[in-house]
Amino acid sequence: MPLTRRTRTTTLFSAFSVFALFAVSACGDGAQSAASGEAIESAPPELRLDGVCPDTVVLQTDWEPEAEHGPLYNLLGPGYRIDSDQKRVTGPLVIDGQDTGVEVEVRAGGAAIGYQSVASQMYVDESITLGTVTTDGAITAAADQPVTAVMALMRKSPIMLMWDPETHPDWETIADIGETDEKVVYVAGNTYASMLVADGLIQESQLDASYDGSPSRFVSDPGIAQQGFATAEPYVYEHEVGAWNKPVEYQLLADVGYTVYPQALSARTGALEELSPCLERLVPVLQRSAADFAADPGPAVDLISELVTEYNTGWVYSQETGAFAAEEMVDLGILANEADGSIGGFDMERVERIRQDFTPLVTESGATVPDDLTAEDLATNQFIDPTIGME
Repeated sequence: MPLTRRTRTTTLFSAFSVFALFAVSACGDGAQSAASGEAIESAPPELRLDGVCPDTVVLQTDWEPEAEHGPLYNLLGPGYRIDSDQKRVTGPLVIDGQDTGVEVEVRAGGAAIGYQSVASQMYVDESITLGTVTTDGAITAAADQPVTAVMALMRKSPIMLMWDPETHPDWETIADIGETDEKVVYVAGNTYASMLVADGLIQESQLDASYDGSPSRFVSDPGIAQQGFATAEPYVYEHEVGAWNKPVEYQLLADVGYTVYPQALSARTGALEELSPCLERLVPVLQRSAADFAADPGPAVDLISELVTEYNTGWVYSQETGAFAAEEMVDLGILANEADGSIGGFDMERVERIRQDFTPLVTESGATVPDDLTAEDLATNQFIDPTIGME
């Protein structure tokens, strides 16, 4: 099974105090709205999306609002409207301060879609233009709910294994963990666990699939290794988990073989041809937004904090964590250009290696993978503008 984001459960933070977040005044029918009336100029013709894209471009995320989705929230212009019942935010789709002529709606995942996979949600609700699907999830869905990635939202996964450096001063890598008998605590159903065993980095006897997102196990038993996100837990454990309040060490799984493209923006494969005129314009706009977010994440992080408060799902994500995440994404190369200097594209040789490496693991988990599945089924650079990248 693909990596689940249910690891970021509310219990991870709810037992500990966090910083106050923003709030806005209520509108009718459970909706909230930002202050409107701020004038924005019209985008030049090459950035206009009206006439080729849906009046509302719908983007389905895989989890609650967080900085990993920052390039998507960065698209929302003045006058956006927050629907706290449906857990979605809608407003003018703006790039470089210019109105593209359509609206964008960014929808929360996780509890808001009943913890379904994004691929399955896209087939339930065909109003979704693009959804965030990790490559191993696309392999899992390929038989019944095929999706094709059109832009990489991140270049590599932020998921990690972390440990206490005081308890294990000799641990420097995940391979060091595998030389011991300490448990590796993770959420059941994650492809990377099988990968670590298959690659000889972790012993199968070390795997403990009992992680529920709470820090209590790690705090009470610092001998274990535990899954987490390099964009959150290092900050949260040091600054927001009162029972810990010290650094952790970690290694990214991306550095030991979990080479998937995380949360890649994907379309239903059968809808690609119909969506192509839109995607020719939309994907470069998304690339620009990713580069802009990397350079100046503050406005999107502010909006994410506002949404966390207004959605009120029990998910707690402080503004400080969002700011830390945005910085770490760039510092760790999670949000980064490809080798050709462009942002959002795919290394198709890497996609093929992912297909070869993860198809057996997905099959072993019980999923059916088409025998004729190709890298080109999983991702395409057809709509990527190679001239757009981070500076």
